[in-house]
Amino acid sequence: MMDLVLEAWVCGLIELGKLRYLLGSLERWRPGRRLRLLFAGYNGARNTGSDVRVHEMLRQIRRILGEDRVELSVMTQDAALTRGYFGDASQVRLPDLFPPFLAREVPRHDGVVACEGSMFKSKFADALTAMMVGSLGLAAAFNRLAVGYGAEAGRMHRIPRWMTARYAREALIFTRSEESRDLLAKLGVPAEMGTDTAWTFAPLPREYGLDVLRRAGWKGEPVLVLCPINPFWWPVQASLFKAVGRVLGAFRESHYRSIYFHRSGRRVDRDYQRYLEAIAGAVRAFRSRRPVFPILVAMEQLDARPCTAISKMLGGTPVFASKDYDMFQLVSIARCGDCMLSSRYHGIVTTMPAGVASGGITMDERIRNLMRQRGQPELVVEVDAPDLEERLIAMLERLRTQRESIRAGIEKTVAAQLRGMAEMGLRFERHLRHRYVEFETRSGLCAWEDYLPELEPGLMELLAAHA
Repeated sequence: MMDLVLEAWVCGLIELGKLRYLLGSLERWRPGRRLRLLFAGYNGARNTGSDVRVHEMLRQIRRILGEDRVELSVMTQDAALTRGYFGDASQVRLPDLFPPFLAREVPRHDGVVACEGSMFKSKFADALTAMMVGSLGLAAAFNRLAVGYGAEAGRMHRIPRWMTARYAREALIFTRSEESRDLLAKLGVPAEMGTDTAWTFAPLPREYGLDVLRRAGWKGEPVLVLCPINPFWWPVQASLFKAVGRVLGAFRESHYRSIYFHRSGRRVDRDYQRYLEAIAGAVRAFRSRRPVFPILVAMEQLDARPCTAISKMLGGTPVFASKDYDMFQLVSIARCGDCMLSSRYHGIVTTMPAGVASGGITMDERIRNLMRQRGQPELVVEVDAPDLEERLIAMLERLRTQRESIRAGIEKTVAAQLRGMAEMGLRFERHLRHRYVEFETRSGLCAWEDYLPELEPGLMELLAAHA
């Protein structure tokens, strides 16, 4: 019920925004002033993937438009957890009750760039989709730049689906998979192929990660990186009833924060336990035959629970959590892996530039789409597969025996995604010039690499190898 209230609230604000625009009550961008862009996303929860992709978006947009011509702002739920991120962009606090914030903040900017990967789907939270659609819809209502950058679309409940069809059609949406583009097209929302933006991320040097592993007991064995989640307690839903109960001591285990709660119940607990045991069992079987040093990486704060649980099952495997390591440190550690099993999309994406041979345990379409793009669909398994442990054992063997061919496919994919990211940047620039004709952009011919943020030497070498 509370989700419906939030969705209706957002819809009302967008319709009111259209009226405000018609009445001419809003300031318009004028030449000579910096272009103010608001990056709307899920930051400030120490979700490494979300933070990495926004960090790289900002670097790309600054390079394309010019640092002296733009004024960038990023939403964050907790500025303490994003301190040191996003360069010189200002960070504005996103409250849990977000509609008044959107109504206040969007009109202050000349455009919105929606940057949450799971932009149009109900898998995680209808409230998240409402916030993304609300950000884009309000910007479009004010006739300002409205861009969804590297979006994924999946199954949506009826109201978020209707909101997307009604309010996202005026925005420019770049999707990171053909499946997402086609789904949006069925809703009447024109979308173009883009990609994720985490490909260009540069963590701390590899030596940092190796030193952390040595201090954790590593003696040179092949490193197996595990990135588990709890795939069964989504979506999160807003509930005033449970919020009241939480004050009285109930719903402690399923409480996410504020008025938001995870799915819960015996079935959720049973499926989650089976998932954990399957991963631990596969690692035990693999480790009994091969020398390997397993580590657990919690890509988001929430992942510390499943990581700790699997660590106990494996007798104390080291856990590296995003609450203890920032994104530059954590990705450096993960890139030291020889192979990886991950339920985190960005666990895979952020290690692909380092050639880590990875397989996915997926709860939705994101990792499945990525493995299809890599030409390696056999390297993904569903979280609720009845023979999950056996399939993970087979996947680990494949990652070991076919590591070089898997790495070759990974490197080819990274090179292609970098070109896709540059193309996305070029089309972003053209769209902005169409919206703000008088905005001064670079003149003359630019190489396609000029539409990417500055690349680290390893990525330059990878591009040269796949020219």
